[in-house]
Amino acid sequence: MANSASSATWALLRLRCPRCHEGPLFSRSAFNITKFADMPEACPVCKQAYEPEPGFYWGAMYFSYGFTVAIFVISGVLLYYLANDPPLWVYISVVGGVALLSTPVVFRYSRALMLYLFGGVESRPPVA
Repeated sequence: MANSASSATWALLRLRCPRCHEGPLFSRSAFNITKFADMPEACPVCKQAYEPEPGFYWGAMYFSYGFTVAIFVISGVLLYYLANDPPLWVYISVVGGVALLSTPVVFRYSRALMLYLFGGVESRPPVA
């Protein structure tokens, strides 16, 4: 059981299908600034649907909010200690920039967590 949990965790970190752990969750690179959110309708390997119901990913905004708050706090604390408590404009610029640059990653992992935790997908080992 621990092996399947670690496999699911590794698949989540790699942004792979929650069922077969092979097919990619996203069609394009996170660096493609205009199409980083594109997802195929189903897994190209096992044909698992990536959108269980219409509007399913609205719940991912709660994960996104948590990730963004963590980014704000970590960036602010690092600035405080590493930059010796700089002026307010530095905090606003750096924290805002980090949050903006991390948007594609936050978006993708929020959707992946939503699918893994609430998508109703049963993980199954790939068939050899």
